[in-house]
Amino acid sequence: MTKAPLLLATALFAGFSSATAQNVPPEATPFQMQGNIYLPKKLPATPERVASLKVPAGFTISKYAEGLDAPRMLAQAPNGDLYVSNRVKGTVTLLRDANKDGKVELTKQVAQKPHLHGLALKDGKLYMAAVRELYVADVKADGTLGELKTLYKDLPDAGQHANRTLQFGPDGKLYLSVGSTCNACDEDNPENATLLQVNTDGSGRTVYATGLRNTIGFDWHPTTKALFGMDHGIDWLGDEDQQEELNLLKPGGNYGWPSIIADGKPYPANKPKSGETYAQFDAKAVRPLLLYKAHSAPLGLVFNRSQQLPAEYQNTAFVTMHGSWNRAQPSGYKIVRVRFNEQGQPQQFEDFVTGWLVENDKSEFGRPCAIVQAADGSLLVSDDDNGVIYRVAYTGGGKAVKKEKKRG
Repeated sequence: MTKAPLLLATALFAGFSSATAQNVPPEATPFQMQGNIYLPKKLPATPERVASLKVPAGFTISKYAEGLDAPRMLAQAPNGDLYVSNRVKGTVTLLRDANKDGKVELTKQVAQKPHLHGLALKDGKLYMAAVRELYVADVKADGTLGELKTLYKDLPDAGQHANRTLQFGPDGKLYLSVGSTCNACDEDNPENATLLQVNTDGSGRTVYATGLRNTIGFDWHPTTKALFGMDHGIDWLGDEDQQEELNLLKPGGNYGWPSIIADGKPYPANKPKSGETYAQFDAKAVRPLLLYKAHSAPLGLVFNRSQQLPAEYQNTAFVTMHGSWNRAQPSGYKIVRVRFNEQGQPQQFEDFVTGWLVENDKSEFGRPCAIVQAADGSLLVSDDDNGVIYRVAYTGGGKAVKKEKKRG
């Protein structure tokens, strides 16, 4: 059964038309807040539509698993077992491709708690983040889980962004992303709109970076070990603002939200809480390294660490763009790559997998969500709209990677 497209609507907020009326400092140019609402019609992911997806030469894309309702975050064990969360049902499901033919044979639910979302594996343990709770469980020999133990039950309230995500860094520490409670506001809880560094023994946590509206996808550069994340822009600033941000996440860094957006624009609805001028606040904030089309909704980010991909993909980052709802012409609904130079600096975004938008962008049959890289170099990508896990694999057509040669 298909779902009709959400009708196009325009919202105009005239309350921001006057700097005087809003008591906006003259240094800030007020925004006239406006935006469109449009969701393409949902179509089933038929074999014909999957075959129409566009990938670079030498790559293939296929269904790894399907019928999963709303798969969100992914974590893969060293033996290839894949764990997938469903935030709506609060479940974690084990997927296994036992014969390594690129298709899952075993699907088994292994955990359930309200709002389970973020997943991370380390040393035979699976860490699972809900809204306010962080759990851990031993992974048994058969892939099922032992008792879920509560490490924390006092994470910040969710509000608008409930999607906690987890990753272990090269330092062995656990990082937990906590989105903002709102579109653009001053948070009362200093742990909202942050990236946290968490002790896995339950003894405490610290704020690693702030001013991040909702950085769901983040990962470490394989060579430099620098941490990069994609942050979601503010809604209701029109079709082309606020653009999505690729940030270099540094300890103690403040990334500007909600007072400074994108490449240094002051946001007049939120004067810096510190009492500083916009210029003073911006001087201390960390600006993004790259910007991407507004409202594309980046959800997953993973660096290529495999030598099985062509040399040009060494240290490439892959980003899933879940897809827009707050613009007239849809953006996202694709997977992109970020090219990095030999010094580890991001250079540009490029399309990697496209084609989920069809019928002149009026319909879609997939919304890419989480992304992980398997041991064979393939990429596993969840689609929480049609209940599919895709496998993007390199099958030939490029030169093998030479260890002495590193390219962006």
